[in-house]
Amino acid sequence: MADLNTDVRYIKGIGEQRAKALGKLGIATLRDLISYFPRAYDDRSALRRIADLVPGETAGVAAMVASPPTISHIRKGLDLVKLRAVDDTGTLDVTFFNQAWLKNSLHQGETYIFYGRAEGSLLRHQMANPVVEPEGRREVTGRIVPIYPLTAGISQLLLSRAIRQGLDSCADILPDCLPDGVRQAHQLCRVNYAYENIHFPESAEALDLARRRLAFEELYLIQCGLLLLKKQSQEQRQGIRHRVNGYLVRQLFQALPFQLTNDQQKVWQDICNDMESYVPMRRLLQGDVGSGKTVVAMLALVKTVENGFQGALMAPTEILAHQHYEDFCHLLEPLGVRVALLSGRLSAGKRRGIYEKLAKHEIDIVIGTHALIQDEVQFAALGLAITDEQHRFGINQRALLEQKGDALPDVLVMTATPIPRTLTLTVYGDLDVSMIHQLPPGRKPIRTFVRGEDRRELIYKFVLEEIAKGRQAYVVCPLIESKEESRLSSAQDVYEELSQGIFAGISCGLVHGKLKQKEKEAIMEEFYQGKIKLLVATTVIEVGVNVPNASIMVVEHAQQFGLSQLHQLRGRIGRGEYASYCILVSDGKTENARRRMEIMESTTDGFVLAEEDLKLRGPGQFFGSMQHGLPDLKMADVERDIDILLQARRAALESVDRPEYMSRVLPALRLQYQEQFMNIMEN
Repeated sequence: MADLNTDVRYIKGIGEQRAKALGKLGIATLRDLISYFPRAYDDRSALRRIADLVPGETAGVAAMVASPPTISHIRKGLDLVKLRAVDDTGTLDVTFFNQAWLKNSLHQGETYIFYGRAEGSLLRHQMANPVVEPEGRREVTGRIVPIYPLTAGISQLLLSRAIRQGLDSCADILPDCLPDGVRQAHQLCRVNYAYENIHFPESAEALDLARRRLAFEELYLIQCGLLLLKKQSQEQRQGIRHRVNGYLVRQLFQALPFQLTNDQQKVWQDICNDMESYVPMRRLLQGDVGSGKTVVAMLALVKTVENGFQGALMAPTEILAHQHYEDFCHLLEPLGVRVALLSGRLSAGKRRGIYEKLAKHEIDIVIGTHALIQDEVQFAALGLAITDEQHRFGINQRALLEQKGDALPDVLVMTATPIPRTLTLTVYGDLDVSMIHQLPPGRKPIRTFVRGEDRRELIYKFVLEEIAKGRQAYVVCPLIESKEESRLSSAQDVYEELSQGIFAGISCGLVHGKLKQKEKEAIMEEFYQGKIKLLVATTVIEVGVNVPNASIMVVEHAQQFGLSQLHQLRGRIGRGEYASYCILVSDGKTENARRRMEIMESTTDGFVLAEEDLKLRGPGQFFGSMQHGLPDLKMADVERDIDILLQARRAALESVDRPEYMSRVLPALRLQYQEQFMNIMEN
């Protein structure tokens, strides 16, 4: 009997060479092999009579070879094997290209299943290159056949046979990580049945039962992992209990040049309630671009400072960290709050100086990038850790920042990427969620227009007029450089066209992902300071700097972007007092592309756009960009399996407080998701 950790090369029929090829698919052990699920299925279970074949339709027939197969050598590299097969209703002419071995494998008088696309006419039936096997074998015909993602050296048949061997060798030792109570309550099949029927389904109904069981298990385990993280931080280590708001918080409120919106006030109250409890705060703050999350973060940091603690704010880019630093210094230094910036740009000596001051509590609030989670950074008394643009950081990066204090600090994570409610449960299941929907008063709405490429000349004349009024503009392109196989304009091409054409004599800049970090930041800094008037860019500006003077954006080939990405890009403008315009240049011909452009024109609500994006692009792409640090979903489909997700979430909530349930769940979590949930404590 094999062990689930058995190396695949020791499984019958695989060996060294095939094991290497399987390794490219991430299959190293027997467990990996049986957990390599199909991406699709081809239902070949129903057979037709030859007379019932319809040209253009794919079907299977059982037919007897009526005469010996013949082979023709048409030219070098092209051999044809031909045969005639019959049943009670008619004749089928079959041709195979470059499969010479079939001449001696298919025998006159024997019946085979031929599965392929019917050709010819209703009177003369033909098939080219069908799948073929002897009647009764049911390996590649006569059943629902799984379709797997492949790599060079691995065929569907080889992989299917390897999985068959794997399942046969471990059928009696497959551990069931679902507690019996959970499995029965949700009417889920047993694990052996699920694995057998996900790979070799007896019927469509059996496949549905298997898929539901495995999707539930996957979502349940991830939810248990997230909830255990939350439970661990809330119960196993005592948090910091902050006092009610005092003099320093009141001073900051008086210094603010505006009043908080109703949404901001509600979120601020949520945060105060969390911080004034011994249970450590673990809160996600979702707010659209420009909704005012940063001021709420500043208030929370000042609250921790007036309680005698230090605060940290981690941003995804140097330039964003620098901008936060400037904003904080402007408001907080007059209040006596000591603010510092820690980034990779600083010299080694300056960094050491900040490390020493943090350790001695001579800095109250530090703002920085990933530099904040380096080993050298130690706080005297970290009370609050905030991460900005959370989807750019993984769970474990967040955990590293939390661990910088002796006591367990409160944690606030912020994102301007709106996420549909159901996805929030999956991505941030270890956090409480607050949302800011309202934009602050005075923010001018961004007017969005969709225009065809035939209007480019007029569009750029309009941009030139705006720059003449003193404004600045972005031009966003999907590619950095031109590609022969693509008709899309690249950022490089557009920069040369504009800077040498209509914008000659106007300071233009080009920024993209191939530039070194320092070069990117230098160009963005010049744009921020107003030295560059027109910035041609790729999506590197998606999380960028706040330039109130930038009032216009042109997005070339806008149909190439998802709605959420377009919305993030659009959020770079409309940050000042000026009317702002986003012009989407699109000649997208598909219904999907047109629909996306219509939605962008009609709404600026990021949450509405996120829901639409999920519907239009599907959860694979959408979820992939959101779930930084979480395991990939092998079986569950977040959009299709909303009901399963919610059931798995409820089951996980009930399970984490039951030791007899966790005795099954924890080993599976450690085994499957060790990297993602490495800081779940050993029990």
